[in-house]
Amino acid sequence: MTSNKNYPKSFSHIGITVPDIEKAAKFYSEVMGWYVIMEPSKVKKESETAIGQMCIDVFGEDWETFEIAHLATSDGIGIELFSFPHGIKEAPEFNPFNTGLFHFSVQDPDIEGLIDKIVAHGGKQRMPIRAYYPGDKPYRMCYVEDPFGIVFEIYTHSYELTYSSGAYTS
Repeated sequence: MTSNKNYPKSFSHIGITVPDIEKAAKFYSEVMGWYVIMEPSKVKKESETAIGQMCIDVFGEDWETFEIAHLATSDGIGIELFSFPHGIKEAPEFNPFNTGLFHFSVQDPDIEGLIDKIVAHGGKQRMPIRAYYPGDKPYRMCYVEDPFGIVFEIYTHSYELTYSSGAYTS
């Protein structure tokens, strides 16, 4: 008997570039309830430390400083916020048809309450709240964006529970 050495990897974190690290850390901690595990801080280009060399490896040589903060969700997923002084400060035009990261998603059974908080703090509701199984199951979703134009989705129930019921089958 052979064993399958492929197993599902866990999600560690996502990196999000924002125009203002302080405002973003405040938004995500106050609105989303994410824990700030490292306050916003400045990173300078230098090759004397492992972190400094790693940043040069990732970002190349065309930078001098950036700001970073680390937050965590209730289930331990990391949110790594970056702000670069020379970066474009507007979110790119929303275009889910191109290759690349399209969105991330969070889960909250109080979808209306979370959307209200997002909008009250400068974000937007991009669509009406929609049900996957109208009249049958309470699974709902909605796309929103933060005050910086970063698009994300809210689910009322887990990803597995929502899709294991066959959301796209008739």
